[in-house]
Amino acid sequence: MNKYRVLLALLLPALSACGGFTKLKVVDFTDSRVGDLSLTKKIMGKRELLFFSTTRTGNFLDGNIQGVVTDYQGNPIEGVTVKVVPDTAKSKTGAGNETEGGFGEFAGAEENAGAQINLSFAPGISDTMGLYKIHFSLPVVDGEVDVRGKLVYNPGWDQQKLNLGKSYEPQMKESPFRLYYNMDTGFLAFAEGVRKVIVQPVGEGRGRLQVLPGSRGPEPVKPAEPAQPAGQTPADNKAEEDLFKGFDFGQ
Repeated sequence: MNKYRVLLALLLPALSACGGFTKLKVVDFTDSRVGDLSLTKKIMGKRELLFFSTTRTGNFLDGNIQGVVTDYQGNPIEGVTVKVVPDTAKSKTGAGNETEGGFGEFAGAEENAGAQINLSFAPGISDTMGLYKIHFSLPVVDGEVDVRGKLVYNPGWDQQKLNLGKSYEPQMKESPFRLYYNMDTGFLAFAEGVRKVIVQPVGEGRGRLQVLPGSRGPEPVKPAEPAQPAGQTPADNKAEEDLFKGFDFGQ
């Protein structure tokens, strides 16, 4: 019995290093913009010793950045892609590191300076309710996650229009953001910088200013009218309807 306990004690650290969930403290200041949070342990590299090597693990914050895609009338739109392009992230020294090609990287520990971990953001696609979720997995450095980047809405819409003749053009092409989390306090924040507010002129003015400057939004699409039979006009339909109004069919 004792040998089984010893074997179990040896296996538990190895199992926890391959994944495993850790209890997460969260004080949410994102208004549900970021959700489904969990803290996991993942292998980040190896530590080379004289006669053997050991694996090095680290904490990763997993979760989703979520939002809703609609048309100008507030109707949900399905199939629109939203992706993240990270710009900077907190390094081991605590300073922001510029990234190349839109991919952030964290330097490894001193014993394995060549190990690097990419910031992971999976693109989100809106569902039938217009909801999209961008899954992320970010390494926790010095007890914090601090990532800056931008959200890109429906990238490649113009190329899709050229190829297919139609696509969804986003009103806002991209927006900057900053995602921050502190393990000690549980403070979670998601800031999107200066947001652009779009307005349109309505009504008619009086006096010298008859019309307000600015462009109006696109007009809502009107439903197509049913096709008329060949040789028949709307006036003919009206006359036929008036003809049957004179009869009482069991009323």
